[in-house]
Amino acid sequence: MNTNLEVLEAEVLRLAPVDRSHLLERLIASLDSDPEVEAAWEREADRREAGLESGLVAAVPGQAAIARLRARLPR
Repeated sequence: MNTNLEVLEAEVLRLAPVDRSHLLERLIASLDSDPEVEAAWEREADRREAGLESGLVAAVPGQAAIARLRARLPR
């Protein structure tokens, strides 16, 4: 491992857990950035939001959605 990376790693490991978690999320996001994929997710989010706002789609509480999915999975 190169010295700069070792120094950076040591500094990061001294951060509070919440700060390390935030940094980890940012680093992972930086690896996964594909403009086409991001644009597609943005369009999908807009489509879903419009469905909710128009009343064409009803919101489902998270626990109910998870229960429905679990019921559909084979045991």
